[in-house]
Amino acid sequence: MSNFEAVLNGLMKLDNVDIYVTGSNSKFLSSDIATEFRGRGDEIRIYPLSFSEFMSYYKGSVQEGWKEYYTYGGLPLVLLQKKEEAKMNYLKEQLQNVYLNDIMNRYNLRNDSKIGSILEVLASGIGSYTNPLKLLNTFKSTLNLSLSYQTIDDYLKDLKDSFLISKITRYDIKKKKEISTPSKYYFMDLGIRNATLGFRQQEENHIMENIIYLELLKRGYEVHVGVVEVMKRDENNKQFRTYYEVDFVASKGNNKLYIQSALLMDNKEKQEQETKSLMNIRDFFKKIIIVKDDIKRKRDENGIITMSLFDFLLDEYSLDY
Repeated sequence: MSNFEAVLNGLMKLDNVDIYVTGSNSKFLSSDIATEFRGRGDEIRIYPLSFSEFMSYYKGSVQEGWKEYYTYGGLPLVLLQKKEEAKMNYLKEQLQNVYLNDIMNRYNLRNDSKIGSILEVLASGIGSYTNPLKLLNTFKSTLNLSLSYQTIDDYLKDLKDSFLISKITRYDIKKKKEISTPSKYYFMDLGIRNATLGFRQQEENHIMENIIYLELLKRGYEVHVGVVEVMKRDENNKQFRTYYEVDFVASKGNNKLYIQSALLMDNKEKQEQETKSLMNIRDFFKKIIIVKDDIKRKRDENGIITMSLFDFLLDEYSLDY
């Protein structure tokens, strides 16, 4: 239907009427909403099922549910599929026939192999820093694929606007400013991510990071990767800068959280590695390490909280106390 935006704007003049609009990614994205309705409507972001929502339906144990969830994601219809093969086929069809086809139609792209290649590289490196230049060099050196910087940048925006991926930028904690590049990209659904790779490369540590990121978004936080600048001295007593990373800086209003994701923290070296960046942050906002280990929530002498992944995911108020 052409000019449907004008019809909707006309309906908004009626009293006691709420209007809800859905549509294909090929025709209607959040950027279109901002353009066409200019503050006269609210965007309701619908995410795939959270782990808590998933477990409210799933009949197995939490550990079994976790493996199922990080393999097949949170698209509701996946839960209705009984066999693994049916789940995989459904996700592959969604990736190709819905997501990628919508992008191709919307932007009049001739061939989806190149944008598919970009998606595969991002899926292989969730939680890794990248930018268009780094991707360009990857395609030249390993895939023998020729793409321009601008094309890669455009494809990244297309994938983001179509809700396949989400971009997370760095934040200098000491200087309180955003760093534009390089960035990280996470997938909005892990089932789609795994379908992109044919259900290979199930690195649980990176997948866990991705799921924590999505949970923070669902809880209304603005999320960045934290960068902590620290001054040190070498063996000649010469001063130099080094940088530590905080997996997530989550902000909501005046509140801020510093969060580390750790699949395991079973020895002293690993504990020091995860706490090092948090120990060098000089403000008083809450500092949290989320660990997959089945541990009881605790707070150490430095005020750093350690909690279980499942306590975090299954309790919507887990970050509030």
